[in-house]
Amino acid sequence: MKQPTTVAYLCSEYPAVSHTFIYREIESLRRAGMKIHTATIRKTSNLEVMTPEEQEEAARTFTVLSQPLMGAFRAHAGTLARNPGGYIRMAAKALKPAFSGPCSPVKAAAYFVEAGILLGWLRERGVTHVHEHFANPTAFVALLMKTYGGITYSISVHGPDIFYEVDSAMLEEKVLHASFVRCISHYSRSQIMRITPAEMWHKHHIVRCGVDPERWTPRPEPDNEIPHLLCVGRLVPAKGQHTLLEACTILEKENIPFRLTMVGDGPDRKSLEKFSRQHGLEKNITFTGALGQDQVREHYAEADIFVLASFAEGVPVVLMEAMAREIPVISTRITGIPELIEHERNGLLATPGDTADLARQIRILIESPERRKSFGAAGRKTVRERYNQHLNNSKMVDLLTQAATRS
Repeated sequence: MKQPTTVAYLCSEYPAVSHTFIYREIESLRRAGMKIHTATIRKTSNLEVMTPEEQEEAARTFTVLSQPLMGAFRAHAGTLARNPGGYIRMAAKALKPAFSGPCSPVKAAAYFVEAGILLGWLRERGVTHVHEHFANPTAFVALLMKTYGGITYSISVHGPDIFYEVDSAMLEEKVLHASFVRCISHYSRSQIMRITPAEMWHKHHIVRCGVDPERWTPRPEPDNEIPHLLCVGRLVPAKGQHTLLEACTILEKENIPFRLTMVGDGPDRKSLEKFSRQHGLEKNITFTGALGQDQVREHYAEADIFVLASFAEGVPVVLMEAMAREIPVISTRITGIPELIEHERNGLLATPGDTADLARQIRILIESPERRKSFGAAGRKTVRERYNQHLNNSKMVDLLTQAATRS
């Protein structure tokens, strides 16, 4: 009987409330027959709002920074004994960025320690290939393990933040040494192409994120007397929520009725709530804080329109979730979003940072139930055909299987 392909997924935090799509991706790969071990650098936060399944996943995920000191020492001692030359090469690779500028000596030492701990854990499980999401410092840990020997790695690149700090993030080096790079959009791939030689481009594969359309089914059309807007996402500058609230002040002045629910938490929450109070929007806007997937689904069921006024994104999975539920969506013309939303066909796009334009797009949908229905149906069709998690993950199965076989 053929043994299942075994790989490990490595993240800086897993599972995470703001990245539930990674958990769903891993579960989809497991259902496809792969054996996936999971590791996280730091302990999961907001565990209390997660689903029971996510809590179980957190319990069986290896947490690097939760390992006792003696356990870390034994892992490094074993790693050194098995391959002294590789251990020295790994140490040299870790220290190089500390002297050339991209990271401090303390961080370099931390990455080295994390790599040594993970090498012991991977060896115990017979894992030789690691997949990392976001190409952040965790990908450098994967690069260190490859430098040691016996481990290969691949990365999923989302962007756009990582594209703004190519040098400090050592992105080019991470990409060049990866077995393959999974890009979530044409935009994402173009940015990786920008920093790599043309002869490497064949390793850069577009595998879109997605949702399960059988799980994210059309919600019954809500019977709201006042149109209900929904925004789901971390409350951070990149998400453009202040622009959304400014657009709401325009709607309020024009006497256009609406309610807005803001699902999520983050450093911008206090300033957003303050803005809401100062502009008399408290009766219109509700801030829920961070919620788990089950609670978020309840809010989708009540929404007439989904709005995400982002300044910087990859391709937000929350837009796919809303579209799968036949909720008409409004977002901005940035990065990979126009690959998902085609203006006036399956949603509306506003100019990023243009408050008046965003208010105009919201007004169009509030005043046109016919467009809401049409865009909702077209949005679900887009998700079923191009952002279907299971269809897209079949390519990930092939890529990971090939990488694990060669490692």
